[in-house]
Amino acid sequence: MKNKTIYRCSNCGRQESKWLGRCPNCQEWDTMEEIVVESSRSTSSTSPRAVRKKTVATRLLNVESSNSDRLVTSINEFNRVMGGGIVKDSVTIITSQPGGGKSTLVLAVANDIASQGFKVLYASGEESESQIKNRADRILKSINENLWIISDTSMDNVLESIKEIDPDLIVIDSIQTFTLEDFPGSRAGSPTQTMECANSLVRIAKNEERPRAVIMIGQMTKDDELAGLRALEHLVDTVLYIESESNDELRSLLATKNRFGSTGEMGFFSMSERGMISIDNPSEYFISNRSFNELVPGSTLTVLREGTRPIIAEVESLVTKTFTPFPARISESIKREQLSTLISILEQRGRISLYDKDVVVKSTGGLRFKEQAVNLAVIMSIVSSVYDKGIPNDTAFISDVGLTGELKKVPSLEMRIKELDRRGFTKVYIAKDAASSNLKVENIDVIALKALQEVIRHVFSGN
Repeated sequence: MKNKTIYRCSNCGRQESKWLGRCPNCQEWDTMEEIVVESSRSTSSTSPRAVRKKTVATRLLNVESSNSDRLVTSINEFNRVMGGGIVKDSVTIITSQPGGGKSTLVLAVANDIASQGFKVLYASGEESESQIKNRADRILKSINENLWIISDTSMDNVLESIKEIDPDLIVIDSIQTFTLEDFPGSRAGSPTQTMECANSLVRIAKNEERPRAVIMIGQMTKDDELAGLRALEHLVDTVLYIESESNDELRSLLATKNRFGSTGEMGFFSMSERGMISIDNPSEYFISNRSFNELVPGSTLTVLREGTRPIIAEVESLVTKTFTPFPARISESIKREQLSTLISILEQRGRISLYDKDVVVKSTGGLRFKEQAVNLAVIMSIVSSVYDKGIPNDTAFISDVGLTGELKKVPSLEMRIKELDRRGFTKVYIAKDAASSNLKVENIDVIALKALQEVIRHVFSGN
């Protein structure tokens, strides 16, 4: 067969017929790699000649729908994000910053599946077998005999091990460290090797006669994105991200793509010496444990929507006199710009002066607030700290606040109110006309007001 030389960018995958010092696509320097290919090659997964099976179009109406079998773990938060478990013929990729806990979580999932009688192959291109064993001894109560490991960067050897062991679940850690011998001109981590290794795993997972589940761990770039081509995310069925702050034990597992479940679903974990511990009741983790009549200035409660479930969260504020020309605005839970905006609204529309006050806002448990429904709770926690008066812990605030001081509607309000009612809350403040007239609650008093000043008067004056 006649060989042909091409030059491919190791950063973006662009191909050129001649070498260039700078890639014309991504503008990176010295990234063009020489690759020798066979012009009549038919083994590549991207070649039209690789498609040999003839398929016939079928009316969608005549296709029989079926619910895919799932491998359900005992890790509840992982099951939630996956949509109820791991689909047996699915391909999942999980990524996070270095030290985020992706290998720790996946190893716990692999051992859990193995304990149910399924064979699991854990292939690592980053760690030796002894390193994996040391981590397993630390985070697992016991190592199941159905869990197999292989430490190698050759995807060809991994594929051979799959044939020998016949596993139900395959774990690849990480996909950017493996190579196929069919592409000798590409290094590990290059777009060609990453995509071809991923394609080989997809073909194994989607085998109709012997479906298997595949979990790939992906490396993250300095821009907090999955390393490699965007096509890798399109190739897999599920994309998971582990979000965390440095030195923070809270870990959030987020599904940005899921063909078998809800996109945007989030699970919470606590990183400890025993690994990633599932937080099965996040509301208890994100609020302080206080007695019924204990009033603490600066503390308010709200309801967030994370994925498909409501979570009760606590906002804490501390307002003190400043001794500098420029008062501090510090927040660990919301963006500083958002905090400054809410303080401006409170000063202008709530008639509370804060020009000579330092304001610090944080959340219990380290949760970051990403939606506007928390704005009223943030403002009322600041007011509570200014007045040095606590708000009853059976009261919650769910509303956005506009620049005019008016309360605004928020999505999924009825679901949030029903969660408060189920948890025994007695009052919730919302925007006027935000809730449906058909809302049915048992114990909670839904107080709908129009403006911020009305809320302040109602809470602290009893009007």
